[in-house]
Amino acid sequence: MFRSLRRYQLLTDIGVGAVFALVALPLSVSMITSVSQLDGRIAVLAAALLTLVFSGALAIRRLSPPLALGIAWVAAIIQMALGFPPLFANVAILGVLYVTAAYGSRLVFWLGFASSLVGALAITVYLILPPVLAGGWSVESALRNFLVSGVMLFTASVFGLLLAWTVGALRRTGLRARETRAAQERAEAETAAEQERTRIARDMHDIVAHSLAVVIAQADGARYTKDADATDAALQTISTTARSALSDVRLLLTQLRHSQSDGPQPTLADLEQLYAQVRAAGVPLRVDVYPAPRGEVAASVELSVYRILQEALTNALRHGGGGPVDVSLAWHDDRVELAVRNAVSADAAPGSRPPGHGLIGMRERAQLIGGTLEAGADEGVFTVSAVLPTGAEAVR
Repeated sequence: MFRSLRRYQLLTDIGVGAVFALVALPLSVSMITSVSQLDGRIAVLAAALLTLVFSGALAIRRLSPPLALGIAWVAAIIQMALGFPPLFANVAILGVLYVTAAYGSRLVFWLGFASSLVGALAITVYLILPPVLAGGWSVESALRNFLVSGVMLFTASVFGLLLAWTVGALRRTGLRARETRAAQERAEAETAAEQERTRIARDMHDIVAHSLAVVIAQADGARYTKDADATDAALQTISTTARSALSDVRLLLTQLRHSQSDGPQPTLADLEQLYAQVRAAGVPLRVDVYPAPRGEVAASVELSVYRILQEALTNALRHGGGGPVDVSLAWHDDRVELAVRNAVSADAAPGSRPPGHGLIGMRERAQLIGGTLEAGADEGVFTVSAVLPTGAEAVR
Protein backbone atom coordinates (compact mmCIF):
# COMPACT_ATOMS: atom_id res chain seq x y z
CA MET A 1 0.00 0.00 0.00
CA PHE A 2 2.77 2.47 0.97
CA ARG A 3 6.14 2.81 -0.69
CA SER A 4 9.36 3.74 1.05
CA LEU A 5 10.36 7.28 0.12
CA ARG A 6 13.26 9.41 1.20
CA ARG A 7 12.48 12.45 3.26
CA TYR A 8 13.27 14.91 0.48
CA GLN A 9 11.03 12.99 -1.94
CA LEU A 10 8.10 13.08 0.48
CA LEU A 11 8.63 16.77 1.22
CA THR A 12 8.86 17.51 -2.51
CA ASP A 13 5.56 15.74 -3.22
CA ILE A 14 3.82 17.53 -0.36
CA GLY A 15 5.20 20.82 -1.65
CA VAL A 16 3.95 20.07 -5.17
CA GLY A 17 0.50 19.25 -3.77
CA ALA A 18 0.42 22.48 -1.76
CA VAL A 19 1.48 24.64 -4.70
CA PHE A 20 -1.05 22.90 -6.92
CA ALA A 21 -3.81 23.60 -4.36
CA LEU A 22 -2.90 27.30 -4.22
CA VAL A 23 -3.03 27.56 -8.02
CA ALA A 24 -6.08 25.37 -8.57
CA LEU A 25 -8.28 26.74 -5.75
CA PRO A 26 -9.14 30.16 -7.21
CA LEU A 27 -9.49 28.75 -10.73
CA SER A 28 -11.77 25.91 -9.61
CA VAL A 29 -13.91 28.26 -7.47
CA SER A 30 -14.28 30.63 -10.41
CA MET A 31 -15.33 27.80 -12.74
CA ILE A 32 -17.92 26.44 -10.30
CA THR A 33 -19.48 29.73 -9.27
CA SER A 34 -19.91 30.74 -12.91
CA VAL A 35 -22.06 27.72 -13.83
CA SER A 36 -23.27 26.08 -10.63
CA GLN A 37 -26.81 26.66 -9.45
CA LEU A 38 -25.85 25.99 -5.81
CA ASP A 39 -25.69 28.70 -3.22
CA GLY A 40 -22.54 30.75 -3.62
CA ARG A 41 -21.05 29.78 -0.26
CA ILE A 42 -21.85 26.12 -0.74
CA ALA A 43 -20.34 26.18 -4.22
CA VAL A 44 -17.17 27.83 -2.95
CA LEU A 45 -16.91 25.35 -0.06
CA ALA A 46 -17.50 22.39 -2.39
CA ALA A 47 -14.92 23.68 -4.86
CA ALA A 48 -12.39 24.17 -2.05
CA LEU A 49 -12.96 20.67 -0.67
CA LEU A 50 -12.68 19.03 -4.09
CA THR A 51 -9.52 20.97 -4.84
CA LEU A 52 -7.98 19.94 -1.52
CA VAL A 53 -8.92 16.29 -2.10
CA PHE A 54 -7.40 16.24 -5.58
CA SER A 55 -4.32 18.07 -4.27
CA GLY A 56 -4.02 15.53 -1.46
CA ALA A 57 -4.10 12.69 -3.98
CA LEU A 58 -1.36 14.46 -5.92
CA ALA A 59 0.70 14.90 -2.75
CA ILE A 60 0.67 11.19 -1.84
CA ARG A 61 0.83 9.84 -5.39
CA ARG A 62 4.32 8.34 -5.00
CA LEU A 63 3.87 7.38 -1.37
CA SER A 64 0.80 5.27 -2.13
CA PRO A 65 -0.29 5.03 -5.79
CA PRO A 66 -3.36 2.84 -5.03
CA LEU A 67 -4.57 5.20 -2.29
CA ALA A 68 -4.05 8.22 -4.54
CA LEU A 69 -6.01 6.49 -7.32
CA GLY A 70 -8.85 5.65 -4.95
CA ILE A 71 -9.02 9.22 -3.60
CA ALA A 72 -9.06 10.63 -7.14
CA TRP A 73 -11.94 8.34 -8.11
CA VAL A 74 -13.96 9.28 -4.99
CA ALA A 75 -13.45 12.99 -5.65
CA ALA A 76 -14.40 12.59 -9.33
CA ILE A 77 -17.58 10.69 -8.45
CA ILE A 78 -18.57 13.35 -5.91
CA GLN A 79 -17.87 16.06 -8.49
CA MET A 80 -20.15 14.39 -11.05
CA ALA A 81 -22.82 13.69 -8.43
CA LEU A 82 -22.94 17.38 -7.57
CA GLY A 83 -23.21 18.25 -11.24
CA PHE A 84 -20.01 20.33 -11.26
CA PRO A 85 -18.27 21.05 -14.56
CA PRO A 86 -14.65 20.03 -15.26
CA LEU A 87 -12.30 21.84 -12.86
CA PHE A 88 -8.69 22.84 -13.04
CA ALA A 89 -8.15 20.57 -10.01
CA ASN A 90 -8.91 17.59 -12.29
CA VAL A 91 -5.42 18.00 -13.75
CA ALA A 92 -4.20 16.11 -10.65
CA ILE A 93 -5.74 12.97 -12.16
CA LEU A 94 -3.03 12.95 -14.80
CA GLY A 95 -0.33 12.88 -12.12
CA VAL A 96 -2.10 10.04 -10.31
CA LEU A 97 -2.39 7.96 -13.48
CA TYR A 98 1.29 8.55 -14.16
CA VAL A 99 2.42 7.11 -10.82
CA THR A 100 0.10 4.09 -11.06
CA ALA A 101 2.00 3.06 -14.17
CA ALA A 102 5.44 4.18 -12.99
CA TYR A 103 5.53 2.98 -9.36
CA GLY A 104 2.43 0.88 -8.71
CA SER A 105 2.29 -2.88 -8.28
CA ARG A 106 1.19 -5.05 -11.18
CA LEU A 107 -2.43 -4.80 -10.01
CA VAL A 108 -2.26 -1.02 -9.59
CA PHE A 109 -0.52 -0.77 -12.98
CA TRP A 110 -3.48 -2.34 -14.75
CA LEU A 111 -6.00 -0.55 -12.54
CA GLY A 112 -4.50 2.70 -13.80
CA PHE A 113 -4.89 1.53 -17.38
CA ALA A 114 -8.51 0.52 -16.77
CA SER A 115 -9.17 3.82 -14.98
CA SER A 116 -8.01 5.69 -18.07
CA LEU A 117 -10.55 3.92 -20.26
CA VAL A 118 -13.40 3.96 -17.73
CA GLY A 119 -12.65 7.56 -16.83
CA ALA A 120 -12.75 8.62 -20.48
CA LEU A 121 -16.11 6.88 -20.89
CA ALA A 122 -17.47 8.51 -17.72
CA ILE A 123 -16.35 11.95 -18.90
CA THR A 124 -18.02 11.39 -22.26
CA VAL A 125 -21.33 10.25 -20.82
CA TYR A 126 -21.30 12.93 -18.10
CA LEU A 127 -20.63 15.82 -20.49
CA ILE A 128 -22.56 14.70 -23.60
CA LEU A 129 -25.62 12.85 -22.39
CA PRO A 130 -27.36 15.60 -20.31
CA PRO A 131 -27.25 18.26 -23.08
CA VAL A 132 -28.50 15.72 -25.62
CA LEU A 133 -31.38 14.67 -23.39
CA ALA A 134 -32.27 18.29 -22.64
CA GLY A 135 -32.10 19.40 -26.26
CA GLY A 136 -35.64 18.34 -27.18
CA TRP A 137 -34.38 16.55 -30.32
CA SER A 138 -35.85 13.48 -31.88
CA VAL A 139 -34.45 10.12 -30.88
CA GLU A 140 -32.62 9.82 -34.17
CA SER A 141 -31.11 13.31 -33.93
CA ALA A 142 -30.22 12.84 -30.26
CA LEU A 143 -28.51 9.53 -31.01
CA ARG A 144 -26.62 11.03 -33.94
CA ASN A 145 -25.40 14.01 -31.89
CA PHE A 146 -24.47 11.76 -29.00
CA LEU A 147 -22.46 9.44 -31.19
CA VAL A 148 -20.64 12.18 -33.09
CA SER A 149 -19.85 14.35 -30.08
CA GLY A 150 -19.29 11.33 -27.86
CA VAL A 151 -16.75 9.70 -30.13
CA MET A 152 -14.79 12.93 -30.43
CA LEU A 153 -14.83 13.60 -26.69
CA PHE A 154 -14.09 9.97 -25.80
CA THR A 155 -11.13 9.94 -28.18
CA ALA A 156 -9.74 13.16 -26.73
CA SER A 157 -10.26 11.94 -23.15
CA VAL A 158 -8.65 8.57 -23.80
CA PHE A 159 -5.71 10.25 -25.48
CA GLY A 160 -5.15 12.62 -22.56
CA LEU A 161 -5.56 10.06 -19.79
CA LEU A 162 -3.68 7.26 -21.52
CA LEU A 163 -0.87 9.67 -22.43
CA ALA A 164 -0.20 10.28 -18.73
CA TRP A 165 -0.43 6.54 -18.03
CA THR A 166 1.85 5.68 -20.96
CA VAL A 167 4.51 8.15 -19.84
CA GLY A 168 4.42 6.45 -16.45
CA ALA A 169 4.74 3.04 -18.11
CA LEU A 170 7.83 4.26 -19.98
CA ARG A 171 9.25 5.51 -16.70
CA ARG A 172 8.57 2.10 -15.17
CA THR A 173 10.40 0.40 -18.03
CA GLY A 174 13.38 2.71 -17.56
CA LEU A 175 13.51 1.98 -13.82
CA ARG A 176 13.31 -1.76 -14.43
CA ALA A 177 16.09 -1.55 -17.01
CA ARG A 178 18.25 0.42 -14.57
CA GLU A 179 17.61 -2.10 -11.80
CA THR A 180 18.40 -4.99 -14.12
CA ARG A 181 21.61 -3.30 -15.25
CA ALA A 182 22.63 -2.62 -11.64
CA ALA A 183 21.84 -6.21 -10.63
CA GLN A 184 23.90 -7.49 -13.56
CA GLU A 185 26.83 -5.28 -12.59
CA ARG A 186 26.62 -6.47 -8.98
CA ALA A 187 26.48 -10.09 -10.11
CA GLU A 188 29.49 -9.61 -12.39
CA ALA A 189 31.42 -7.91 -9.57
CA GLU A 190 30.52 -10.70 -7.13
CA THR A 191 31.52 -13.34 -9.68
CA ALA A 192 34.84 -11.65 -10.31
CA ALA A 193 35.47 -11.33 -6.57
CA GLU A 194 34.53 -14.98 -6.01
CA GLN A 195 36.85 -16.10 -8.79
CA GLU A 196 39.65 -14.04 -7.30
CA ARG A 197 39.01 -15.44 -3.82
CA THR A 198 38.99 -18.97 -5.24
CA ARG A 199 42.26 -18.37 -7.06
CA ILE A 200 43.95 -16.94 -3.98
CA ALA A 201 42.55 -19.71 -1.77
CA ARG A 202 43.85 -22.30 -4.25
CA ASP A 203 47.29 -20.69 -4.28
CA MET A 204 47.26 -20.44 -0.49
CA HIS A 205 46.40 -24.13 -0.17
CA ASP A 206 49.08 -25.19 -2.65
CA ILE A 207 51.78 -23.16 -0.94
CA VAL A 208 50.93 -23.86 2.70
CA ALA A 209 50.06 -27.54 2.28
CA HIS A 210 53.27 -28.36 0.44
CA SER A 211 55.51 -26.33 2.74
CA LEU A 212 53.97 -27.78 5.89
CA ALA A 213 54.27 -31.31 4.51
CA VAL A 214 58.01 -30.76 3.90
CA VAL A 215 58.48 -29.18 7.33
CA ILE A 216 56.64 -32.04 9.08
CA ALA A 217 58.63 -34.68 7.22
CA GLN A 218 61.93 -32.98 8.07
CA ALA A 219 60.94 -32.45 11.70
CA ASP A 220 59.93 -36.11 12.09
CA GLY A 221 63.20 -37.23 10.54
CA ALA A 222 65.25 -34.96 12.80
CA ARG A 223 63.57 -36.36 15.90
CA TYR A 224 64.81 -39.92 15.29
CA THR A 225 68.21 -39.33 13.76
CA LYS A 226 71.37 -39.43 15.86
CA ASP A 227 73.47 -37.78 13.18
CA ALA A 228 74.18 -34.14 14.03
CA ASP A 229 74.85 -33.29 10.38
CA ALA A 230 71.54 -34.82 9.28
CA THR A 231 69.77 -32.88 12.02
CA ASP A 232 71.42 -29.63 10.91
CA ALA A 233 70.48 -30.36 7.28
CA ALA A 234 66.87 -31.04 8.28
CA LEU A 235 66.69 -27.85 10.30
CA GLN A 236 68.20 -25.92 7.39
CA THR A 237 65.56 -27.37 5.03
CA ILE A 238 62.81 -26.49 7.51
CA SER A 239 64.11 -22.93 7.78
CA THR A 240 64.42 -22.47 4.01
CA THR A 241 60.99 -23.97 3.29
CA ALA A 242 59.29 -21.93 6.01
CA ARG A 243 60.88 -18.69 4.84
CA SER A 244 59.84 -19.36 1.24
CA ALA A 245 56.29 -20.18 2.32
CA LEU A 246 56.13 -17.06 4.47
CA SER A 247 57.22 -14.91 1.52
CA ASP A 248 54.55 -16.47 -0.72
CA VAL A 249 51.85 -16.06 1.94
CA ARG A 250 52.77 -12.40 2.40
CA LEU A 251 52.46 -11.90 -1.36
CA LEU A 252 49.01 -13.47 -1.36
CA LEU A 253 47.91 -11.37 1.60
CA THR A 254 49.10 -8.26 -0.21
CA GLN A 255 46.93 -9.23 -3.18
CA LEU A 256 43.98 -9.59 -0.81
CA ARG A 257 44.48 -6.13 0.65
CA HIS A 258 45.16 -4.28 -2.59
CA SER A 259 43.90 -4.47 -6.15
CA GLN A 260 47.09 -5.11 -8.08
CA SER A 261 48.51 -7.49 -10.64
CA ASP A 262 49.68 -10.94 -9.64
CA GLY A 263 53.15 -11.34 -8.25
CA PRO A 264 55.83 -13.65 -9.72
CA GLN A 265 54.48 -17.14 -10.41
CA PRO A 266 56.50 -20.38 -10.39
CA THR A 267 57.74 -21.73 -13.72
CA LEU A 268 59.26 -24.98 -14.97
CA ALA A 269 62.64 -23.76 -13.79
CA ASP A 270 61.35 -23.96 -10.21
CA LEU A 271 60.53 -27.66 -10.49
CA GLU A 272 64.07 -28.67 -9.53
CA GLN A 273 63.73 -26.80 -6.25
CA LEU A 274 60.39 -28.55 -5.68
CA TYR A 275 62.00 -31.94 -6.33
CA ALA A 276 64.86 -31.04 -4.00
CA GLN A 277 62.45 -30.23 -1.18
CA VAL A 278 60.73 -33.62 -1.58
CA ARG A 279 64.04 -35.49 -1.67
CA ALA A 280 65.26 -33.52 1.34
CA ALA A 281 62.21 -34.81 3.21
CA GLY A 282 63.56 -38.33 2.76
CA VAL A 283 61.31 -39.47 -0.07
CA PRO A 284 62.96 -41.39 -2.94
CA LEU A 285 61.89 -39.42 -5.98
CA ARG A 286 62.36 -40.55 -9.58
CA VAL A 287 61.64 -38.00 -12.33
CA ASP A 288 61.33 -38.94 -15.98
CA VAL A 289 60.92 -36.18 -18.57
CA TYR A 290 60.50 -37.50 -22.11
CA PRO A 291 60.07 -35.96 -24.51
CA ALA A 292 61.30 -32.63 -23.17
CA PRO A 293 59.73 -29.28 -24.07
CA ARG A 294 60.74 -28.28 -27.59
CA GLY A 295 60.05 -24.60 -27.33
CA GLU A 296 58.69 -21.87 -25.15
CA VAL A 297 55.79 -22.99 -22.95
CA ALA A 298 52.85 -20.72 -22.11
CA ALA A 299 53.04 -19.27 -18.60
CA SER A 300 49.58 -20.62 -17.80
CA VAL A 301 50.71 -24.17 -18.64
CA GLU A 302 53.92 -23.80 -16.62
CA LEU A 303 51.94 -22.61 -13.58
CA SER A 304 49.41 -25.44 -13.87
CA VAL A 305 52.11 -28.11 -14.24
CA TYR A 306 53.99 -26.75 -11.24
CA ARG A 307 50.93 -26.49 -8.97
CA ILE A 308 49.57 -29.92 -9.92
CA LEU A 309 52.98 -31.55 -9.29
CA GLN A 310 53.32 -29.60 -6.05
CA GLU A 311 49.98 -30.85 -4.74
CA ALA A 312 50.52 -34.42 -5.96
CA LEU A 313 53.93 -34.57 -4.28
CA THR A 314 52.43 -33.08 -1.12
CA ASN A 315 49.89 -35.92 -1.07
CA ALA A 316 52.74 -38.40 -1.57
CA LEU A 317 54.57 -36.92 1.42
CA ARG A 318 51.44 -37.15 3.56
CA HIS A 319 50.14 -40.56 2.54
CA GLY A 320 53.02 -42.37 0.89
CA GLY A 321 54.68 -43.53 4.07
CA GLY A 322 58.14 -42.60 2.80
CA GLY A 323 57.93 -44.95 -0.19
CA PRO A 324 59.28 -44.12 -3.64
CA VAL A 325 57.48 -41.60 -5.83
CA ASP A 326 57.60 -41.66 -9.63
CA VAL A 327 57.03 -38.49 -11.67
CA SER A 328 56.72 -38.60 -15.43
CA LEU A 329 56.38 -35.66 -17.80
CA ALA A 330 55.84 -36.04 -21.53
CA TRP A 331 55.87 -32.84 -23.58
CA HIS A 332 54.19 -33.36 -26.95
CA ASP A 333 53.53 -30.76 -29.62
CA ASP A 334 49.94 -30.09 -28.55
CA ARG A 335 49.82 -31.32 -24.95
CA VAL A 336 51.76 -32.28 -21.88
CA GLU A 337 51.04 -35.50 -20.03
CA LEU A 338 52.07 -35.77 -16.40
CA ALA A 339 51.67 -38.51 -13.82
CA VAL A 340 52.68 -38.96 -10.20
CA ARG A 341 52.61 -42.44 -8.68
CA ASN A 342 53.31 -43.53 -5.14
CA ALA A 343 52.58 -46.59 -3.05
CA VAL A 344 49.93 -45.99 -0.42
CA SER A 345 47.90 -48.13 1.95
CA ALA A 346 44.17 -48.50 1.23
CA ASP A 347 43.09 -46.77 4.43
CA ALA A 348 45.37 -43.80 3.79
CA ALA A 349 44.64 -43.27 0.13
CA PRO A 350 43.10 -39.85 -0.57
CA GLY A 351 40.63 -41.54 -2.92
CA SER A 352 39.24 -43.58 -0.03
CA ARG A 353 38.05 -40.44 1.74
CA PRO A 354 35.84 -37.59 0.58
CA PRO A 355 37.87 -35.45 -1.84
CA GLY A 356 39.62 -32.58 -0.10
CA HIS A 357 40.69 -29.18 -1.33
CA GLY A 358 43.88 -30.59 -2.82
CA LEU A 359 42.23 -32.88 -5.38
CA ILE A 360 39.61 -30.24 -6.14
CA GLY A 361 42.33 -27.64 -6.63
CA MET A 362 44.29 -29.89 -9.01
CA ARG A 363 41.21 -30.52 -11.13
CA GLU A 364 40.48 -26.79 -11.20
CA ARG A 365 44.07 -26.11 -12.32
CA ALA A 366 43.68 -28.55 -15.20
CA GLN A 367 40.21 -27.33 -16.21
CA LEU A 368 41.34 -23.68 -16.21
CA ILE A 369 43.45 -24.33 -19.29
CA GLY A 370 41.11 -26.86 -20.88
CA GLY A 371 42.80 -30.00 -19.57
CA THR A 372 41.68 -33.03 -17.60
CA LEU A 373 42.92 -34.69 -14.42
CA GLU A 374 42.24 -38.07 -12.85
CA ALA A 375 43.28 -39.28 -9.40
CA GLY A 376 42.70 -42.55 -7.62
CA ALA A 377 44.21 -45.63 -6.00
CA ASP A 378 44.54 -49.00 -7.71
CA GLU A 379 46.20 -52.04 -6.10
CA GLY A 380 48.01 -49.98 -3.50
CA VAL A 381 49.31 -47.36 -5.93
CA PHE A 382 47.86 -43.89 -5.95
CA THR A 383 48.12 -42.15 -9.31
CA VAL A 384 47.52 -38.57 -10.32
CA SER A 385 47.48 -38.15 -14.08
CA ALA A 386 46.70 -35.07 -16.13
CA VAL A 387 46.61 -34.06 -19.77
CA LEU A 388 47.03 -30.34 -20.40
CA PRO A 389 46.87 -28.63 -23.81
CA THR A 390 50.02 -26.62 -24.33
CA GLY A 391 48.38 -24.03 -26.58
CA ALA A 392 45.48 -23.10 -24.23
CA GLU A 393 45.35 -19.94 -22.22
CA ALA A 394 44.27 -19.91 -18.60
CA VAL A 395 40.92 -18.46 -17.71
CA ARG A 396 41.78 -16.08 -14.86
